[in-house]
Amino acid sequence: MQIFVAVVDSGSFSAAARLLHMTPSTVSKLITRLEQRLGVRLVERSTRRLSLTTEGHLYHERARAMLAELEDLELTLGLGSRGVSGTIRVNTSVAFGSLMLEPLLPAFWAAHPNIIVDLSLTDEMVDLYLARTDVVFRVGGITDSALIARRIGTARRKIVASPAYLARAGTPRCVEDLENHNCLGFNFQRAQPVWPMRTGGRIVDRMVTGKLLANNGETVRRMAVAGVGLARIGDYHAREDLEAGRLVEVLADVGVADEEEIAALYLGGQHQPARVRAFLDFVVPPLQSALLQARPG
Repeated sequence: MQIFVAVVDSGSFSAAARLLHMTPSTVSKLITRLEQRLGVRLVERSTRRLSLTTEGHLYHERARAMLAELEDLELTLGLGSRGVSGTIRVNTSVAFGSLMLEPLLPAFWAAHPNIIVDLSLTDEMVDLYLARTDVVFRVGGITDSALIARRIGTARRKIVASPAYLARAGTPRCVEDLENHNCLGFNFQRAQPVWPMRTGGRIVDRMVTGKLLANNGETVRRMAVAGVGLARIGDYHAREDLEAGRLVEVLADVGVADEEEIAALYLGGQHQPARVRAFLDFVVPPLQSALLQARPG
């Protein structure tokens, strides 16, 4: 089972063999033996790139959960009264991670000193299977039905700019004014160069252009504070700058403050490792409170 998971996570028999200090032929023979015992084919070998059958996907998901539970049990028994241990791999956006999650980590380690947090910050969508991630904090809809979601709250996007930029370029008063402004955007695959706006009693997607396309919201926020242009970012992301006067909201009457769900997603269902459960139980309540505080009123 461990070898099969290593093959899937590494992407090939040869890569798994290097990780396990085995020969590729030995790895292949053991996977074949596993398939014979189960009576189903787990891996398609007809293409150069490793691919899983439907049964292979199911077995991989359950195998990872069972191995994680076994590892958690062994660590707990070995530590005795010292508590939960192990490594939890966490992925989140740059803004949510730096502003919301990172401030909670010192207190988390004070409560759980034996848990290692392997934290990755990126605004790109990650695959929990391929990235070998335990928990991902995601903004937006959940498309993978195999994931378990723990709701944190909602984020509302606002159009903001620095007072210096508005003094230089003018404050936009209507949708059409966006044509004359530098609208900061994103370059990752799912990003679209449109901002939803109210016009003529309906909501339309307004095409915007600018001199910056970034792969994370934190860069966009910093450039907005520096007076480069207009930015459309989440309320929790802009909260401190708005309170300090480094940013001001514009087009609040015509801009659409669309809401997006924020949730912690993870695999495992009932087989959730104790370290993952301890992490979520600790960080989710304060994250929920922080998102509520970011909402005016």
